[in-house]
Amino acid sequence: MQSFPSFELIQGNRDSGMVLLADHAKNSLPQEYGTLGLKESVFSRHIAYDIGVEGLTRQLAARLGVPAVMSTFSRLLIDPNRGEDDPTLIMKISDGAIIPGNHPITDAQWQHRLQSYHRPYHDAVEREITAVAEACGRAPLVLSLHSYTPAWKGVPRPWHAAVLWDNDPRAVRPLIERLAADTDLLIGDNEPYDGALKNDTMYRHCMMKGIPHALLEVRQDLIGDDNGISTWAERLAPIFASLNADPALHEYQRFASRTGPYPAG
Repeated sequence: MQSFPSFELIQGNRDSGMVLLADHAKNSLPQEYGTLGLKESVFSRHIAYDIGVEGLTRQLAARLGVPAVMSTFSRLLIDPNRGEDDPTLIMKISDGAIIPGNHPITDAQWQHRLQSYHRPYHDAVEREITAVAEACGRAPLVLSLHSYTPAWKGVPRPWHAAVLWDNDPRAVRPLIERLAADTDLLIGDNEPYDGALKNDTMYRHCMMKGIPHALLEVRQDLIGDDNGISTWAERLAPIFASLNADPALHEYQRFASRTGPYPAG
């Protein structure tokens, strides 16, 4: 049995119809990889994980009583929010930091990371989404949590939070509207990133299957400590609950992806 599990499942009421995901929740590495040749301090940076997201996911799952699936390994090992054919799946350089343990990398090691960490995480996500769908008898609502840096290459990011999406607006539009109802917040719509990414988590588990979903990013300086996490959990819990109460967000409907045609079959 593998000593380093690739995911953590937070138990919740599956018949609620909601699943939370956290692709980049933790900055841990299996012991065999050491620090990938990096200084320990690198693992406190955003390149290793999404700062604040683990705590936010735990609090939201507890407040809402819903299940959540979190990855347990640093994105520096392998990025669970990338498709298997994505060249950035295992990064050689991230935000100026060269990753010695990732370059050079053998095909055997690449496959080992896929089979031991990336695929088991996605298998867990798939199982949980299926279990929730079966328990509630309808399409589940899937909400994915991430965080981003307050500045990039010296340019400040003014958005307090952002909703990223491809081409399914069902959960996205009401989520943006409810967040933006707080006039103290500036909410990004596919800013600072575009949410259309072929074979990422939302594409694979939601877009291809017609499952309502949204990906929410919160700026890291706002959830960088316990007070910030609690503030955002208190803000988001009723918004997520109101989305989940909408019957229209529990129907299967597949939208074309902006990334191009879906794979055949």
